[in-house]
Amino acid sequence: MHEESVLKFLKLSEQLKCNTRHCETSSGRKESVAEHCFRLVLFAWLLKDDFPDLDMEKVMHMCLIHDMGEAVTGDIPCFEKTDEARAVEGSEIRNIAEMLDGSRRQEFLDLHREMEENVTEEARLFHILDKMEAVIQHNESDLSTWLPLEYDLQMTYGVEEAREFAVTGKLRDLVLEESRKKIMEKEK
Repeated sequence: MHEESVLKFLKLSEQLKCNTRHCETSSGRKESVAEHCFRLVLFAWLLKDDFPDLDMEKVMHMCLIHDMGEAVTGDIPCFEKTDEARAVEGSEIRNIAEMLDGSRRQEFLDLHREMEENVTEEARLFHILDKMEAVIQHNESDLSTWLPLEYDLQMTYGVEEAREFAVTGKLRDLVLEESRKKIMEKEK
């Protein structure tokens, strides 16, 4: 029954509120996966008018569902994620898709396949925004929470990819400047 699959999927998605990411919020608590996904959708929505030739609704859908596997696996930071972890998450995505009815299941799987292949402009934009949102969040967290390797990541993560589009290139430059200022303030 359709209603039962909706409730089952929502029950699983609640874990995204419970599962935390590596990064902290500006208030000093761990960010949830759901909070990251929410702000990523908001990010794409804010840029809708900057990409009139792209299917921004699809980009927003990618932002919304991209971390559903983490409802089962939990979050693994990019600098710790292995091929094995990616394979497990991919397997969980297929299991999660089985909760959905017909066309919604296919849409979910198609979006994940498109994100994995990263060939379309929509998928590439999604990946750029996903990386940039993480860097923005790190800029908002207290510098004392950064790992030593994150100083370099703040300066390099997603920079080249962001140059594909003028607006994301400009945004990444602004975020990069914020990172530089944050690091320089610590060194004073």
